Amino acid sequence: MYKIGIIGERDSVLGFMAIGFSVHEAEDAETAREVLRTLAKDGSYAIIFIVENYAEALAEDIARYKDVPMPAVITVPGRGGSTGYGLAAIKSAVERAVGADIIFKE
Repeated sequence: MYKIGIIGERDSVLGFMAIGFSVHEAEDAETAREVLRTLAKDGSYAIIFIVENYAEALAEDIARYKDVPMPAVITVPGRGGSTGYGLAAIKSAVERAVGADIIFKE
């Protein structure tokens, strides 16, 4: 069975432990980069979530996994709320897949 992991600052990720995620605390973006590379090499993670504030700093690392089936690397808002980075990444992925922008703002 594949695992789901999350990488981020302690306050943002601890709650995910209750729903069975493999929680990986990172004090800064460089630590998050090391954890991401370790989890991706592991081969047992289907999905790796990264909080948005670290995801921005790891954009090049995350791009490596864009065209591979596993792991899916997905950004989520951190303790400070959404920066908009995650939504922009989803919008870009949808545009690549569908060929048009189909995400509408309310």
